[in-house]
Amino acid sequence: MGDRIGIMGVGAVGSYLGAFLTREGHDVTLIDMWGQHVDTMKRDGLSVSGTQGEFNVQVRALHLVEAQQIKEPFDIGFLCVKSYDTEWAAHFFKRYISATGVVVSAQNCMNDQLVASIVGYQNEVGCVMSSISVALWEPGHVHRGGQPGSGRGHDVFRVGELHGKITDRVLKLVEMLSCIDGARTTSNIWGERWSKLSTNSSSNPVSSMMGLGSQGVANSAGARKLQVHICKESAQVGQALNYDIESVGGIKADVWSNADQGDVYEELEARFMPSPGAPDWKSSMAQDVTKGRLTEIEYMNGYIVDRGLELGIPTPVNTAIVEVLRDIDAGRIQPDPSNVERTLAMADLKA
Repeated sequence: MGDRIGIMGVGAVGSYLGAFLTREGHDVTLIDMWGQHVDTMKRDGLSVSGTQGEFNVQVRALHLVEAQQIKEPFDIGFLCVKSYDTEWAAHFFKRYISATGVVVSAQNCMNDQLVASIVGYQNEVGCVMSSISVALWEPGHVHRGGQPGSGRGHDVFRVGELHGKITDRVLKLVEMLSCIDGARTTSNIWGERWSKLSTNSSSNPVSSMMGLGSQGVANSAGARKLQVHICKESAQVGQALNYDIESVGGIKADVWSNADQGDVYEELEARFMPSPGAPDWKSSMAQDVTKGRLTEIEYMNGYIVDRGLELGIPTPVNTAIVEVLRDIDAGRIQPDPSNVERTLAMADLKA
């Protein structure tokens, strides 16, 4: 279909994007460091299962060291690596992007500024993926859990320029991603990013520290308390940074900021209550912990803490969350539901 597309980092998100875009007929090259995954894709293709249906597609996959085989630059590059790999991966990927090409940060966390500083501000576009759960538990097979976004009328992909204008390339990317799920343009990519940061920060580490899926977390009153206060602190910091924060879980940032008010707290806690029939899905960070991989805690809750320190805004719950996940990353403690009480105590909150 004309544009040459590269995907740097073919974990769950990169695999999901690559499978659908390839099936649609786009010229896609997948680049990753996990040798077994790349070898499986080369041999057996890339399989997709879950709520968007099942299929297998033959893909062009390269080991990182095989990137020297790339002869023609990419017009569009999707950066799908973990946040802690952003800097080196952006530098590596840059050499394979055409001078007029675009690098799309399809990542969690607030990485657009860093990516743009490396590949050029005129060459970077942000893409926020909202309410989508994908997992890569075995090489060559990506699975999507939860309800299909398009079935709920929900736009998973929100694509926008850092300067906020709706450009032709943003419109092109939205049309391209629509073969996967609902997609739309946004003139507020920073507000979308902070909203997603709040959502991730309230779900990922709590699931990870408990070693439970989403329904196990939802059944814990202490976990729900942590989640409300994480979002409260995140909203307060984001507003102080003058972000026009998009709604978090359908609730405006002003409401989250006032979570200490009794009636407001009850409304917000209800957002995290169990949903009958919903899948017990492990968050991406909980998947990393299960696999023995480093988490993105420093770039999620840690980012909120750092910005709060700069602004003089207290973030005791996020601070405690970061300390507990650092201990899990270092192997000093193991995921367990008792970590909720530990975190509440560290943040001086009652269970």
